Amino acid sequence: MKADIHPNYRDVVFQDVTSDFKILTRTTMASKETTTWEDGNEYPLVKIEISSASHPFYTGKHKVIDTSGRIDKFQKRFGKPAPAAAAE
Repeated sequence: MKADIHPNYRDVVFQDVTSDFKILTRTTMASKETTTWEDGNEYPLVKIEISSASHPFYTGKHKVIDTSGRIDKFQKRFGKPAPAAAAE
């Protein structure tokens, strides 16, 4: 490997600012802030807006929009009329 061409790969703490969830992992991202982890060591801190602890998909707070009324309303206005049942 060539020297001095690869970024510095180090341990970093990512903190979700909305839920205060923290995880220690490795990355090449740089940060000027530091924090003390559970093991007593100090690591660079990278603050993020959203993580699995606050994302609606992972927390189960995903909102489902009821579109059935909208579709019926659209069909009544612009859609083709439903075929009439054959009277026999």
